[in-house]
Amino acid sequence: MIIAAIGSIPLIMTLGNSMLIPILPAMKSDLGLSQMKVSLVITVFSIAGAIFIPFVGYLSDRFSRKIIILPSLILFGLGGLLAGFGANFPSPYTWILIGRVLQGIGAAGTAPIAMALTGDLFKGGEQSRVLGIFEASNGLGKVVSPILGSLLGLLVWYSVFFAFPAICLVSILLVWIFVKEKSNRQAPPPFRKYVRGLLGVFKHEGRWLFTTYLAGGTCLFTLFGILFFLSDILEKEYKIDGVKKGLILAIPLIVMVTTSYLTGSRIGKNLEKMKKLAIIGFALMTLSYSSLIFFEKLIPFLSVLAISSVGAGLILPCVNSIITGAVSKERRGFVTSLYGSVRFLGVAAGPPIFSRLMEWSTNGMFLSLAIFTLIVGLLVLLLIRVKGKDGKENTNTAVRYSYM
Repeated sequence: MIIAAIGSIPLIMTLGNSMLIPILPAMKSDLGLSQMKVSLVITVFSIAGAIFIPFVGYLSDRFSRKIIILPSLILFGLGGLLAGFGANFPSPYTWILIGRVLQGIGAAGTAPIAMALTGDLFKGGEQSRVLGIFEASNGLGKVVSPILGSLLGLLVWYSVFFAFPAICLVSILLVWIFVKEKSNRQAPPPFRKYVRGLLGVFKHEGRWLFTTYLAGGTCLFTLFGILFFLSDILEKEYKIDGVKKGLILAIPLIVMVTTSYLTGSRIGKNLEKMKKLAIIGFALMTLSYSSLIFFEKLIPFLSVLAISSVGAGLILPCVNSIITGAVSKERRGFVTSLYGSVRFLGVAAGPPIFSRLMEWSTNGMFLSLAIFTLIVGLLVLLLIRVKGKDGKENTNTAVRYSYM
């Protein structure tokens, strides 16, 4: 039940954005919003989460994980209620944005802190197994969310917001009843020293951190941007909505989650293999996006798009492992918290940037993505260095600084 409680937490954070994707066109039509305004419903959630993740990470060290997770889940649920009821208030769009900001702040204290909680409660092989369940829950949320969002949207588009507090209530009860924390955790440094530690990480390890952060953020940016684009064209051009639309939106997510699971189970601690797979992943993404301009029929289009999902599925587990395994223990919390913020910012940037690109040119959008993923892949090739043929040694640039 402890594992079920921990596994429920990332599921909620994943649902926070993905479940809204199918109902955005209906929201746009009902409230008379522009493409840019409707994209901000995703963006404000992610920006709020990105800003607050490092702070709640520090607070969870200072007090306890459970004390942070429970209020965060409550705030997430309350934000959903406010957005749902606000859809029927005067100025509904403003109330929805306020509710989404509250949800983003709540999300900051969910999955990143649950990962730290797993490290506190489990050790060795058991810890790896629970972290695997943690990632599986995250993946399950990505796959189920567009289908669930489409089903709820059949009632009325804002009914999706009322699902959040119901789901949060289950997680709150599981965490409250079954999670018992250890009380002998070492206190963190004072806040000023914490901030200096963050600056020190970038001073000594900025080159490889920038590259790995950019790689992970790029995957989330392109994923949610493509889902935003796909949700729009399925209704406009293919006249597909409802559950069928949700099932189609789940296709790239299923491909990415399956690839991520298989990749994570095989890379071990081999940094050389991680780098090679990440480069292959960006090559596949570049190939996919540059080829999409030649396909208009839905099935060929989705087949080629799935290649980019394979690429993202290769990249994300490798980037996650590089970031968590290649820095010293005293800096790991700083680095992983910032990585969580970058992932949120990638999600935040996707819909508004894609909405502008869609207004400009669909072919131009795909070619721009191809150029961008090619550049990021080249940065991974040039700036993440691995020495030693076995790849088992912690050998990127950061490690020499981390253990000096």
